[in-house]
Amino acid sequence: MLLGFDPGKQKCGIALMGLDRKLMFQAVIPSQEAIAKVADLLASYPISLMVMGDQTASKEWKAQMQSAFPDLRIITVDERYSSEEARQRFWQIYPAKGLMKLVPLGMRSPDRPIDDIVAAILIERYLSRLISS
Repeated sequence: MLLGFDPGKQKCGIALMGLDRKLMFQAVIPSQEAIAKVADLLASYPISLMVMGDQTASKEWKAQMQSAFPDLRIITVDERYSSEEARQRFWQIYPAKGLMKLVPLGMRSPDRPIDDIVAAILIERYLSRLISS
């Protein structure tokens, strides 16, 4: 299993995905709970790798994760445009209802944080990179 991690200063996105690209878990959590949540997931699932975004505070987060979990392999992937991609995917997963359907996609805002969707996209980017190399 692969653990996706979208690091942030206030909140973090987490996704757990099998090699078959099936999501097993996803959540947006406060940043101060990230280490504990990762510890819980590592205790519950056979996680072989963490895939982390390379932008917001990623160096600090990678150092924290490596310190807390020295046996966990951590790979960073290009995070650019992942939020835009996650916003589009949000509307595929949760289609607009009622009058919101009339609002153009670019003008809609998801009604919840999408960092967990970003975390899943980071895993997909890593897997795609493996396939194409």
